[in-house]
Amino acid sequence: MPLLDDFTRHVGALDLAPGVALVAVSGGPDSVALLDLLLRAREAHGLELVVAHADHGIDPESPRIAAAVAALAAGYGLEAEIGRLGLGPAATETVARERRYAWLESVRLSRGASVILTGHHADDQTETVVMRFLRGSGPAGLAGMADRAGTIVRPLLPFRRESLARYVHERGLSIWADPANADPRHLRSWVRRDLLPPIEARLPDLHERIGQVSAQARVNRAAWDAVLELLPDLDARPDDDGFSVAGTPLAGYDSALGIAIVSAIGRRAGRAVGPGRARAVLRLVRNGGSGRTVLLGDGWLAENAFGRLRIRGPAGEAGPAVALEGELGELTWGNWRLRWERGSAPRRQARASMEAWLTAGAGLTVRAVRPGERILPLGGTGRRLVVRCFQDARVPRSRRAGWPAIVVGDEIAWVPGVCRGDSHLPPEGAEAVRVDVAYA
Repeated sequence: MPLLDDFTRHVGALDLAPGVALVAVSGGPDSVALLDLLLRAREAHGLELVVAHADHGIDPESPRIAAAVAALAAGYGLEAEIGRLGLGPAATETVARERRYAWLESVRLSRGASVILTGHHADDQTETVVMRFLRGSGPAGLAGMADRAGTIVRPLLPFRRESLARYVHERGLSIWADPANADPRHLRSWVRRDLLPPIEARLPDLHERIGQVSAQARVNRAAWDAVLELLPDLDARPDDDGFSVAGTPLAGYDSALGIAIVSAIGRRAGRAVGPGRARAVLRLVRNGGSGRTVLLGDGWLAENAFGRLRIRGPAGEAGPAVALEGELGELTWGNWRLRWERGSAPRRQARASMEAWLTAGAGLTVRAVRPGERILPLGGTGRRLVVRCFQDARVPRSRRAGWPAIVVGDEIAWVPGVCRGDSHLPPEGAEAVRVDVAYA
């Protein structure tokens, strides 16, 4: 089949890292076609596929569709993850999408998958560009969806809906229509069903015209993204949960250039920042003190901290206090992942490392730092407020509440990446517990 050949070449060109990958399957023709194509093009990508289906609980038929997707996966010999979101019939398109992607990301992390593969295709791209235009988006928004955006990969973007439907028919694949796709209350459904057909009847090459607009906008967006790397004084770099630049040079740019750069920083962080909010962020850089923030919606914020402008996603909430039990273990705490194992203590430990060796049998617990708590730093001469240690380590104020601490009893022994305490320090060669902490 020509589509299979074209898809095989395209997915191979995406250069996906081998390993586990989630395939988001709604049960509709596009995602079912994607799953079938991926299986037939295995030699081109080498991925270990896991099917993921989000049952939103909006339509009464959704449990039946979820069961059908699970059966489809089983028929291919694949594992399936079915999420019961229970949103109810009043849920909006936006809420459903946000909850779906949040669930998919949680499954990706739990499965150790590198990417989430979705069935977005060329007609979805056209609809997305039109929707963003109707909402007043600027050039960056009109660029539409990317083949790859973070952990999301869209292997079908070059292919039209019609060719995918023909492939499903020729292959005799079973599909299940989502009623929401024909509900004009949803903007995308209205654009697809009511807005585009009469325009395309007048302008048969509408899809190609919108594709040209999108391509020009992508060039514009890529150029501004490249500017971040071409202005060395900005010192642009990724953070654990966003992106940051040096504040002083940015404050010196004229408003038009500054606004464009702020928008580019937001895109690199993963958040669209419109002109109004970009102006507010630029004012923050020019006038705000350290620790001041500008809210960017949906939990995102821009923060002026230690001479840098940081744009970051929603702050992870602190998890409950959890004991690190057993000789070997792993857990997720807020936005952090902890691993521990028994071994022999080294001669020296670093004060601000993301790993530490602690006395075996001491009874370790991970919890949040409490206001006013102090720690005796490794090699120090007196107890210091942990907040001072955060400041020395240049941890922005907005991130501290969700930062883990390893305690013994009620005493902080270690704040990962910030300060190793002088207590519960095993001597060289003694049996100890090694704890490794990483931002998830």
